[in-house]
Amino acid sequence: MNDATQRRNRRYQSGVRDHLLLHFGQHARLRDGEEILITDRAEGIYVFDTTGRRYIDGLSCLFCAQLGYSYGAEFSAVATKQLTTLPFNTTWNTAHPAAIELAEKLAELAPTEINRAFFTSGGSESVESAWKIARQYHLANGEPGRTKAIARRTAYHGLSLGALSFNGIPALKEPFGPPAVEVHHAPNTNRFRADDGSDVDAFTARILAETEAVIIAADPQTVGMLIAEPIQNAGGCFTAPRGYWAGLRALADKYGFLLVADEVISGFGRLGEFFAVSTLGAVPDMITIAKGLTSSYAAMGAVLVSDRVAEPFFRPGQTLLHGITFAGHPVSAAIALHNIEIFERDNVLAHVRELSPYLAAQMESLRSLPIVGDVRGDGFFYAAELVGSEDDGKVDSVRREFLVREYLPRRMREAGLIARADDRGEPLMQIAPPLISTRSELDEIVDALREVLTDAGEQVELSGMH
Repeated sequence: MNDATQRRNRRYQSGVRDHLLLHFGQHARLRDGEEILITDRAEGIYVFDTTGRRYIDGLSCLFCAQLGYSYGAEFSAVATKQLTTLPFNTTWNTAHPAAIELAEKLAELAPTEINRAFFTSGGSESVESAWKIARQYHLANGEPGRTKAIARRTAYHGLSLGALSFNGIPALKEPFGPPAVEVHHAPNTNRFRADDGSDVDAFTARILAETEAVIIAADPQTVGMLIAEPIQNAGGCFTAPRGYWAGLRALADKYGFLLVADEVISGFGRLGEFFAVSTLGAVPDMITIAKGLTSSYAAMGAVLVSDRVAEPFFRPGQTLLHGITFAGHPVSAAIALHNIEIFERDNVLAHVRELSPYLAAQMESLRSLPIVGDVRGDGFFYAAELVGSEDDGKVDSVRREFLVREYLPRRMREAGLIARADDRGEPLMQIAPPLISTRSELDEIVDALREVLTDAGEQVELSGMH
């Protein structure tokens, strides 16, 4: 690194320390002189920091960069055309061609009966919007008492105060007082360590029965919606067992609440389909999306709504009482349309489906490491749960803090890997490669992950913590 590069890096590290509040940032470490990763440019599935060092992005920049980073020229042309035609318009009782065409395309791609799009600026807004639409649906149908929701334990659904209500992670919610929405939490689909986890039918029957018990305890006539991800992110890529989503659909129909599939992460190719729920044997009432909708080339989200849920808003005198200034932004909508065009043109979904078995096998090979207790996931989305030497095989709080907050982030940077060390459930490492990743690039990601986890296991033993 030459002197000019060093000065430039120091200048940006200083700017972070003195002026930028980082999301989930541990700012005291910056005061102590710790440097963070500052990405400067990107190409393919690689990013480069302000020192010129290259990293392989094994997380799609937090599940967003489905197409990686080499489509900028195409998207720039699309944005320029839109900016020089109609740079901005809202969808507050007006519309514009890009939003209309995107809504039409999403209706074409979505499961049967889901034909309308309410646009947002991102995932948290999509989740909150789904709740507000659900509330107004029930009010219009003469059921004002449906003020509660059901979500799943350990699940993450966003951080704005409304979306925060649905999270099944108490530590994220408790500092902010009573939640905006009363939410009751049902079991998630984590089969690791479950006594019946190896018997899929028994496991599914049990957690559906427990979910129904939560609904009954909340009083079914007061429940407005149930929200769940087709593959749950927080806790580490919990997949849906056979029959589970059909069971959720049956519960929604039995008790009269709406079923929402949160596809902010799983949507747009992460599992090899535009909508993961379309393969799970049930059609939800609403689908929340964001992230992959534009492959991160612009900020955008949406709630996709079934005809049944939209119907009350077409009754005389009814108004949909919700709006977001920048939702459906013409530039974002044009970019989303081109993103879908690239998916179709370049056969992105087929590519994911073709390489998914290979990635699964490579991830399964990590089970040979003593620190890895479970590997789970689907498509281009996997987690390796870490284990310790406690009687229950779990990692205690001291080891967890060491691994997740200190060792793993540092060791990943040394290995040139961007992945996620997380402990919103048990401690784990998570990857979500860009959907354009080749077989050799998937190898590079998993090999780097193996290197990091091997060293992590040895480091824990050397430190007397294993």
